[in-house]
Amino acid sequence: MAGAKNHDYHILAPDPWPIIGSFSALAMAAGGILWMHGGHVGHPNGGGVVFFLGLLGVLTTMFCWWGNVIKEAHAGDHTPVVQLHLRYGMILFIASEVMFFVGWFWAFFDFSLFPAPVELAAGVPGLIADAAKGAATWPPKGLEVIDAFKFPLLNTLILLTSGTTVTWAHHALIHGQRGGEKTGLWGLIGVGNKDGVLKGLWLTIVLGILFSSIQAYEYSEAPFPFKGINYGASFFMATGFHGFHVLIGTIFLIVCLVRAYKGDFTPKQHFGFEAAAWYWHFVDVVWLFLFVTIYVWGGWGAPVHGG
Repeated sequence: MAGAKNHDYHILAPDPWPIIGSFSALAMAAGGILWMHGGHVGHPNGGGVVFFLGLLGVLTTMFCWWGNVIKEAHAGDHTPVVQLHLRYGMILFIASEVMFFVGWFWAFFDFSLFPAPVELAAGVPGLIADAAKGAATWPPKGLEVIDAFKFPLLNTLILLTSGTTVTWAHHALIHGQRGGEKTGLWGLIGVGNKDGVLKGLWLTIVLGILFSSIQAYEYSEAPFPFKGINYGASFFMATGFHGFHVLIGTIFLIVCLVRAYKGDFTPKQHFGFEAAAWYWHFVDVVWLFLFVTIYVWGGWGAPVHGG
């Protein structure tokens, strides 16, 4: 019959969200640049307004575009071939994120292996007058570092545990471990005693929020500044972007939790959940490298704050 579909691919209908998302991202970037170039220090130039309008457009695009993807899945458009290509797309996205963090690790190793002749005096960074005699050190002289074996180690254990809980939820979904009698504390939030999917997701989300809360407290107590010194800039950029990824991953998992309550996932079709699990494991692995290189190796031999 003319027009009948005789292939496994999904031909997308015309959609406005790609171009809306593109212009929203452009507005967000332009607004951010304007905002950072004076718009935040008492000389309004409209940059902040443009930035937040662009951000609103990006968030709207994400919500509507991914909503369309979910509708396509319910309509049966995600054939095995389409699901495979969605997985390829997620793998390439995570690969691009890996290279993003490679840049921050590269900067940190460059700063640490070839340190600038900088020291901190009363919390203020400045050049070492005796630099010609090889006085440059890493971490810089006069700087106290965060104890790697207190909050950073605790956060490492929290993220590793969250990796096991999301894996539990994933395997429970594959093996159809859903439902059960709703009793006790789990029953109060609508979780059956046999529902490993919801239990695992809830625990992973709680652990992700706990990680972010501890990191925020750690930042508030950090003994070194963000600007004016390579150690502070590279530390906050690397760990801060990881913290941002944890927040994104937590939102990702919350969306999966809502969809799991609605019964959107089946043992054979649950790419949205699988993508979230992959992303969360990526966040876990990056943190292990950050903990070992920046907290442990990067602060080795320096005086510990509060120690």
